[in-house]
Amino acid sequence: MELKLILYWLAAVSICGFILIFLLILLSARRSGVDNPAQGVLAKRKKMSLKQALSVHLQRSYRLFLNIPLLRFYTLKVRSRLSAIPDNDEYTLRLRTAGSVYVLLSLFFFTITVLFLMNPDALYLLTLILSAAVINGLALDAYVGKLQRKLLQQTVDLFAGVRHAYHRHGIVEESILEASEEAGKEVSAHGYKIYEALCSPKPQQSLESYYETSPGRFLKSFAGISYLIMEYGDKVSAGGSAFLKALSGLSKEIHLELLLLAKLDYLLKGLHVIALVPVFFTKPIERWARNNFPLMDVFYGGKFGMVTKICIYLIILVCYVLLQKIKTEEELTAVKPGAGNWEKRLYEHRYFRKLVIPFLPSKNSQAYIRTTELLKDTHCRMRVEWFYVRRLVYFATSFAVALSLFIFLHGMEKAHILHHAATSQMMFGSMTAEEKKEAAGQAADDRKIMEQLRMSDKARYEAIAELVAADNHTEPLSRERLAESVNRIAGKLDRWNSEVLQWWEVLIALLLAKVAYYAPYWLLLFQRRVRLMDMKHEIYQFYTLISILREMERMSVEEIMEWLYSFAVIFKTPIEKCILHYEHGPEAALTGMKEEVSLPEFQRLADKLLLAESKIAVSKAFDDVESEMGYYFEQRRLDYEKTLDMKANLGKTIGFTPMYALVFMYLVIPLIWMSFSQLTVYYEQIQKL
Repeated sequence: MELKLILYWLAAVSICGFILIFLLILLSARRSGVDNPAQGVLAKRKKMSLKQALSVHLQRSYRLFLNIPLLRFYTLKVRSRLSAIPDNDEYTLRLRTAGSVYVLLSLFFFTITVLFLMNPDALYLLTLILSAAVINGLALDAYVGKLQRKLLQQTVDLFAGVRHAYHRHGIVEESILEASEEAGKEVSAHGYKIYEALCSPKPQQSLESYYETSPGRFLKSFAGISYLIMEYGDKVSAGGSAFLKALSGLSKEIHLELLLLAKLDYLLKGLHVIALVPVFFTKPIERWARNNFPLMDVFYGGKFGMVTKICIYLIILVCYVLLQKIKTEEELTAVKPGAGNWEKRLYEHRYFRKLVIPFLPSKNSQAYIRTTELLKDTHCRMRVEWFYVRRLVYFATSFAVALSLFIFLHGMEKAHILHHAATSQMMFGSMTAEEKKEAAGQAADDRKIMEQLRMSDKARYEAIAELVAADNHTEPLSRERLAESVNRIAGKLDRWNSEVLQWWEVLIALLLAKVAYYAPYWLLLFQRRVRLMDMKHEIYQFYTLISILREMERMSVEEIMEWLYSFAVIFKTPIEKCILHYEHGPEAALTGMKEEVSLPEFQRLADKLLLAESKIAVSKAFDDVESEMGYYFEQRRLDYEKTLDMKANLGKTIGFTPMYALVFMYLVIPLIWMSFSQLTVYYEQIQKL
């Protein structure tokens, strides 16, 4: 009862905090409106002053959030997710981050408070917190996805405006400026930045600065193509203008991306909610079963019920993460520079390195070479030694957590044996208040006798009977009731002493630890498969640039490599090495770049560059670039259709798995177990007749 009272106070404090935050926002906005000297302003002016006051408040809140330890971590997490939106400058990013933190945390506390007041329970509160955290991330992802799709649509409109303006003026920078004035708010900011970079005294350096703001691959390609046309001039061939053909190719890519996202949203709509719904029904199902089937108390109150509940929560969490992986379509991103930091620090520790070295494969072994290629293909900046440190840490941590869980379950079962009242043997209905009181008193008497026997399972029948008879001061027990009490206490002692760590539990912990050991390797295999599509995207982008560069006079392979390096993300490292070694031998540098990447499409591109360097001109080496681009586009469209079908079927299966698990593992299987237990009791009673 005291715990419930504390939780009620926590809920009340959460509601008061939410109301206080809301009032502070209103007060700050109202004070800003009073400071305006013009009293007879229009309603629109007042509205703008309220908006400005809210912006100032959000900027101050952002700085305040970064000074609070836990809130700082959450704020930076929200900021990193919102930074994926290309139209975010620093001011807008801070505004959106602070506003998202306010909205998400308010919804977080409000939802938890309402649901907890409907069902006050400590374990249910923990479940709600975990579920709200998941829903919190889901809402943030939905907001980011909406903004990204909006920017993509505005980008298509910008390209259409540039096309029309280019037909009239024939000047790239003027066309971009005119189209930006009529484009949407988000993408027009990018249009103005590209225009300013092209008109600056050093346009190439200005574009490099613009690329560092992560504008997205479409806008990045558009900026680079615009500079090429402005610098070298447009080439009009039988197929038309090179600039207009490039714009058409980028527009087709964006249309394909928008169709993919729209179909994926439609096919996977609502599956996240369906996967999370079972979290809120575990407690109602348990309460209904306990009220109608008394024997179910034994299952839900014991270790098997706890294990089942943990398994259901794990299934829900895994299904949610898989649905997020299926639905999320991320842009090409550079490798995080901080990858492998903690593994590196652990490996550099002398004593820890001595523990790790025996588990490392030799540098000439197949395992070492295979792991090296896998890390290279996934662009993970981590040495093989650091990767094995991660795997060993996961192994040790999983083994310790699994063993701790088994020990905790045994302790919980021991406490259940000592303190839980005996359940009624009837199959339906529930115990009356008097029966519950009598069962609780009986459990207390049994616990007292068991403690007097020092919880020994070797206590003799006579000793237990003597203590039972001595404990009953009111009236002597009959022989049948005495035998029943002695057998019940002896059974409890046997079950209490049998709750120790078993060998098969250690074996299960080892198996789970082995799964955790191989999990990072399996994750890299999955990432390499997913990364293959991103690699093909970048190859297509390379061909788009080369289709323009090959038309330029006196264009060399080295200049093409420098342009490819400016746009590369996945293949940035091998291209950079090639450029650095180019002076010592072009063919050797290009051959080394080809050998470093195992993707056939990239190797084919390297072969064309080798051919252009040694034997024929660049324009002749890439004379089939248009057919290659058409092939890659059709191939990706086919891959998208296959991927959509696969994701739709897989998403439906994963989305409904938690519901099936809840029904069968938490209701059907316990009912079957109860039925067999009741049949066993009936069979024993029939034998006594």
